[in-house]
Amino acid sequence: MAEFLTHAGLSARHGFFTRRGGVSTGAYAALNCGLRGEDDPANVAENRARAARAIGAAPEALRSLRQVHGAAVVEAGAPWDALPEADAMVTRTPGVALGIITADCAPVLFQDEEAGVIGAAHAGWKGAVLGVLEATLAAMEALGADRARITAAIGPCIAQASYEVRADLRGAVGDPRFFAPGRDGAHFQFDLAGYCAARLAAAGASPHILGADTLSDEARFFSHRRRTLAGGGPLGHQISAIML
Repeated sequence: MAEFLTHAGLSARHGFFTRRGGVSTGAYAALNCGLRGEDDPANVAENRARAARAIGAAPEALRSLRQVHGAAVVEAGAPWDALPEADAMVTRTPGVALGIITADCAPVLFQDEEAGVIGAAHAGWKGAVLGVLEATLAAMEALGADRARITAAIGPCIAQASYEVRADLRGAVGDPRFFAPGRDGAHFQFDLAGYCAARLAAAGASPHILGADTLSDEARFFSHRRRTLAGGGPLGHQISAIML
């Protein structure tokens, strides 16, 4: 069975899925839901179907994006002929599941329960700096949501203790509050989840951090940084999904 985490602040059916409970093997074991790797497409399709069914969605109702570390947001409804190039999506259509793919970046699931509007965003540091989270709030408001009522749950991502970066990334983010000193004075430890939460709070939403570290918890999560530190190779991705 596909394993997933939830957050009590979201009443909509949702799941931050781990890598457990799928059919893929090797480096992709087991619940790899990424569409752009070299895993067997039949295995990926089965894994994605399992994730959809786990939150009560029909497999064909699961929507995905061609994520590019940007700030574009699209409205999800009828099936797309091709994956939109965007990093967030919103909907008020019951039965449509919004699925975000990650392997260290932050998956963020949004809900305004009163308005019946949900959203999902892929927030790496670049997307967060460019404003993907604020853009998601604005797109939800265009569908009738009120950001003062929006809960935003920040799912499993690389934790500050695991996320060593150089001074150029610190300069690009531009907010020293989210960087701890690292080794040799030239590196820093970046708090991605904390940075996302701060931007969401400043924008008027109510953020919550699950706190799971994708890099250190190899048994439960795929991690791009872990793969890089190991010298490369295949990389699986987990999915986070929400539906009305």
